Amino acid sequence: MAKNILTAIRAGGNNTSPDANYLLKAAIDRAKEVNMPKENIERLITRFEERKANLVTMTLEGFGPLGVPLIIGAETDNKNRILSEIKLIFRNHQGTLGEGNSVAFLFDRVGEVELETIPEDKELLLIDAGAEDFEENRVITKAEDAGRMKEKAIELGLKVVNFGVVMKAKNPVMLKSEEEVVKMMDFISELEENEDVIEVFAGFDFKEGENVKKI
Repeated sequence: MAKNILTAIRAGGNNTSPDANYLLKAAIDRAKEVNMPKENIERLITRFEERKANLVTMTLEGFGPLGVPLIIGAETDNKNRILSEIKLIFRNHQGTLGEGNSVAFLFDRVGEVELETIPEDKELLLIDAGAEDFEENRVITKAEDAGRMKEKAIELGLKVVNFGVVMKAKNPVMLKSEEEVVKMMDFISELEENEDVIEVFAGFDFKEGENVKKI
């Protein structure tokens, strides 16, 4: 819930007012639904405000276990600390943190709008507005069209959960077993638990029977 709130603040232009940032309001409402204490929410927002002036954005790239390429977005007030922490996580999971642009070429930069639901009767309208693909409840579009697609979705009466620009793997590594998926997800979870990590894009799929699970 804390990560969702921080992501909503950033997606809303670092605006920490729920009245002016509807994504933050939605994230706070979800946190309250699972009984996150009001004091914790307020402390999280206050700490972000205190650090905001000194935060810098970083992009880290590398290969995780099983040769899966990853791009990690971080926002920190101490670049040396976050770099050291991420290197250690990669090393502990038999991964390799690379130089800049070492894996970026393996991804496409696309826009993504996550909706609560996508009714079938709205899909054609979204396609007319620039939707290029649908993945579960996510609308994929050109990176520059993410904001416009969000506004179109709202205009159509659809509830927007999140939106932004993401990195989508061109040729995801196909994992061979559920054990490999668990290994990757443990690695990703440890990255995401770092308070300075704001997003992790990992290029892998898992085929179970005839169903391909997009990660």
